[in-house]
Amino acid sequence: MAETKTSVLSLIHQGQNSEHFRELNWEGTFEEYLEIVQQSPRVTRTAFQRVYDMILACGKEEYSEYKRKIIRYNFFKDLPNSGRDAVYGLDIHLAKMVDIFKAAAHRYGTERRVLLLHGPVGSSKSTIARLLKKGLEEYSKTPEGALYTFNWTQVTQHHESDSLRSSDDMPCPMHEEPLHLIPVEFREQVLAELNQSSRPEYPVTIDGDLCPACRQTYRELSKKYDGDWSKAMSHVKVRRLVLSEKDRIGIGTFQPKDEKNQDSTELTGDINYRKIAIYGSDSDARAFNFDGEFNVANRGVIEFIEVLKLDVAFLYDLLGASQEHKIKPKKFPQTDIDEVIIGHTNEPEYRKLQNNEFMEALRDRTVKIDVPYITKISEEIKIYQKDFNPERIRGKHIAPHTLEMASMWAVLTRLEEPKKANLTLLQKLKLYDGKTLTGYTEDSIKELRKEAVREGMDGISPRYIQDKVSNALVSNELMGCMNPFMVLNELESGLKHHSLIKSDEQRKKYRELLSVVKQEYEDVVKNEVQRAISADEEAISRLCSNYIDNIKAYTQKERVKNKYTGQDEEPDERLMRAIEEKIEIPESRKDDFRREIMNYIGALAIEGRTFNYKTNERLFKALELKLFEDQKDSIKLTSLVANVVDKDTQEKIDVVKSRMVKNYGYCDICATDVLNYVASIFARGDSKR
Repeated sequence: MAETKTSVLSLIHQGQNSEHFRELNWEGTFEEYLEIVQQSPRVTRTAFQRVYDMILACGKEEYSEYKRKIIRYNFFKDLPNSGRDAVYGLDIHLAKMVDIFKAAAHRYGTERRVLLLHGPVGSSKSTIARLLKKGLEEYSKTPEGALYTFNWTQVTQHHESDSLRSSDDMPCPMHEEPLHLIPVEFREQVLAELNQSSRPEYPVTIDGDLCPACRQTYRELSKKYDGDWSKAMSHVKVRRLVLSEKDRIGIGTFQPKDEKNQDSTELTGDINYRKIAIYGSDSDARAFNFDGEFNVANRGVIEFIEVLKLDVAFLYDLLGASQEHKIKPKKFPQTDIDEVIIGHTNEPEYRKLQNNEFMEALRDRTVKIDVPYITKISEEIKIYQKDFNPERIRGKHIAPHTLEMASMWAVLTRLEEPKKANLTLLQKLKLYDGKTLTGYTEDSIKELRKEAVREGMDGISPRYIQDKVSNALVSNELMGCMNPFMVLNELESGLKHHSLIKSDEQRKKYRELLSVVKQEYEDVVKNEVQRAISADEEAISRLCSNYIDNIKAYTQKERVKNKYTGQDEEPDERLMRAIEEKIEIPESRKDDFRREIMNYIGALAIEGRTFNYKTNERLFKALELKLFEDQKDSIKLTSLVANVVDKDTQEKIDVVKSRMVKNYGYCDICATDVLNYVASIFARGDSKR
């Protein structure tokens, strides 16, 4: 036990980084800080500039979709935390948000706006805000994200009782930029000097003045030293600032409470009544707590949860904070702030804002950023794989396609019915996910997206899916492996009491979509079983060789030598059509298809390449389906339904099962269940060609 404790302590000791700790706790004079500014002007960046640079620091990727270049910012993958708060499928919307930060960083106007994340419940609005706050905390600990503030030292306070109150260290309550200490009349000259030595991306600027508490201290020191600014600055100790939401430094969060208990002082600070007795006045800055959310969030980010549920008094504070970058603490003049104001709200609240004519000023100061639900199934799956994977779910296996089918249903509920009569909702889902469909190009898919204005703003939330998958995992019926039907049944039973379903018609539609998903799953597993049965490459190769020999003889009007009898015979039309019909080649087009294959083989020969059936997708599929049909009866899969399986058949079924485990990710339990399920389908005569 003692050895274990020692080893744990040694691990902590080895992991310590004293040098990094000293960097984060650097302290120096105001003069030393000016030297830092000259060497690295980035330390004076505004909150918007710092957030924008933080996002860029993580890198980005570019890809094309529907002939449009899209940027994916790695910051939103949350890689430092193993993707715990990663945001999927919203690259376009996140790129728009980053563009807003970029414009704000260059002072083009959006730095004077409230950023409003708008979307349905569970669409990752809170996650995005949390990522920004968490990311800024970590960024402030890096050399690239360094920023500084200051303390007042050796400041002696005097009050009416003639007793002295001495404080060796009085930090700026709003951890503001040290350059605010430079008198207004000298700022232009100082800035000219600071910006002369280099040409930074963001020129050094000094926006705003000291907070009331620092202003009072500065005024008293100036009086003490007869206006000698240098002597007053001898009481200033500049220090490195590390942002932290838990310590209420540079990161603030405000959540609406009961309207009767709301008080705007929660945002701008309040009088410390205990100190009034000491300082004799409630307008003395020393008797005021500058600890409202706007105060503590200075230099960083403030998040407003459900911002449009705020009382009107709060919204007035929000107007000045966004447009003028000023707040009005009780009994004090307007105070400068520098922070990113980000709020989030759902659609009913936003509609209420639009319909309220008294809220025009707030609407005018708001930049709305839509955060819809995901409409690509491959991105939706990633949400659930993050929570339900072998590392987190131990001792239980999740059958292939389980999360895929749940994701498919979720996305289907969010899509608008296509206006084209020949296109189903399921086909639309597949087109959005990059699948091909005859008659649909990238331009037509782009058109589908354009005509569906509200797509992604309604439908089932990922939270509902997560809840039902969790229910299925802890169900008593679960015997070590969870299959898609367990989850789909949970999803369906939960619809009876789903609080966000607005009508019986909507509930009926969602149930119908579950039937669509079940049918799609049936097709998927039938195809997998077919491929597992026909996965004998040698048999496919022999069948292909036989087919090629026959179509060669057919196109060249020759006879085929029977390898068994040695006799020349007419090409086997029955064999050729049996293969071609598997991929729906009509009788009228059989000659064209056969010539197409022969021309393909000839073109390969000219290039010095050998024909392989795998290189022709259509032919490969036809051969697989034909071989499956031939072997289906020999394997007698349907005998599983009757529970009468002879030894020879069982061996063949075991081979198929092992292929499913090896090639498709099944375990022994779910592979057996799927084979039984597909066997029952074949027994009904439903085998899909």
